[in-house]
Amino acid sequence: MSPLMLTLMIFAIMLALMVIRVPIAIAMFSAGCVGYVAQAGWGPLSNFLNTQAFARFASYDLSVIPLFILMGNFATQGGISKALFGFASAVMSRFKGGLAMAAVLASAAFGAICGSSVATAATITSVALPEMKRHGYSGRLSTGTLAAGGTLGILIPPSVPLVIYAILAEQNIAKLFAAAMVPGIIAMAGYMIAIAIYVRLVPGHAPDKAVVADKITAQSMMGIVPIAVVFLIVFGGIYGGLFTPTEGAAVGAASTFVAALLKRELTLKKLKYCFYATAQGSAMIFMIFIGADLMNSALALTQVPGQLADVVQGWGLSPLMVVSAILLFYVVLGAVMDELSMILLTIPIFFPLIIGLDFGMPKDSVAIWFGIMVLMTVGFGLLAPPVGLNVYVVNGMAKDVPISESYKGVMPFLISDVFRTLLLLFFPGISLWLVKYVT
Repeated sequence: MSPLMLTLMIFAIMLALMVIRVPIAIAMFSAGCVGYVAQAGWGPLSNFLNTQAFARFASYDLSVIPLFILMGNFATQGGISKALFGFASAVMSRFKGGLAMAAVLASAAFGAICGSSVATAATITSVALPEMKRHGYSGRLSTGTLAAGGTLGILIPPSVPLVIYAILAEQNIAKLFAAAMVPGIIAMAGYMIAIAIYVRLVPGHAPDKAVVADKITAQSMMGIVPIAVVFLIVFGGIYGGLFTPTEGAAVGAASTFVAALLKRELTLKKLKYCFYATAQGSAMIFMIFIGADLMNSALALTQVPGQLADVVQGWGLSPLMVVSAILLFYVVLGAVMDELSMILLTIPIFFPLIIGLDFGMPKDSVAIWFGIMVLMTVGFGLLAPPVGLNVYVVNGMAKDVPISESYKGVMPFLISDVFRTLLLLFFPGISLWLVKYVT
């Protein structure tokens, strides 16, 4: 069997297993096993499995993943989101579509201590959806807004997918977090602008008159204090040189735990759930690591990824055209895979190709910029049909809203995503200007 046919067979096995609902990690692991054995035999596969798991998980940098997940679970279970949305609605509800804008603002702020898109979407939905329904917002706008707002959980640092990219691409996590700051703020502003335009062009999805909210009081402002304090401690410490990103994740988890205790909503049952959910989420990610490592090793044996890079470079395409094609591939891949699997499977293939192209920037700047572009496109996949994991999560919590309405609701936000992605594609400096201040 030729290397190309073997590569296609590996991907076909993986996709076939995914279609019958085999977990992503097992699908990649099984396809990788078949490809590895077909090329090297059972002995080398056994040796690989004997050493690779320890080699992968012995990395100190990987501890940042469960720590950021734990930080997000403490924030989710500690009642921080309710007070946060209360403050955001007090600020924004005077505008038409203001409660929807408040949901976006709350999602962005909550994402600053969460790092998970699905967790952000589910947490803010549980608080904001009843209020939006009570004030006459349509199911389409409500669920679309909350699904889109959830993607800010991975765009605003800390971001678990961005940490995984940093590990795979051997890049500085602190610099990647700095690079994601401005694009994350642009994403939040773009979503709020999309809401303002939508409620004026398409009447009937938001109240005709803005909700007159209570005055912003000291009590309502307390909603943002836990978020602000944790954010300043974590990122102030990281960029102030007090501790590394991994140590910052530990400090962040401890700070969020204290904030949750002060809210007096973190019961023993919820505390147990935080640790259980962290273990479950971390195990899932680490299993995907093993599956992706094996599959990528099988693909490396075929030498097709390297040949593909040579072919693409031989076409004489401009670097921006190559990046655009890769981003479009991510959009398509997002229809069948989750964000972590996409990053783990594709970065070892695409990253060497991108680094080999001449963008007129230093290689480390290209690596950071490409990571942000991947993160933007992965967020797109969380909303786009036919899968759109965030849409499914939010729609599952809105029992009376058809899934078709939720997909219609995310369309204005997908348009905003397209404009933002093009902006960052043609103006890399937007992502990189904060990085130069990070040592």
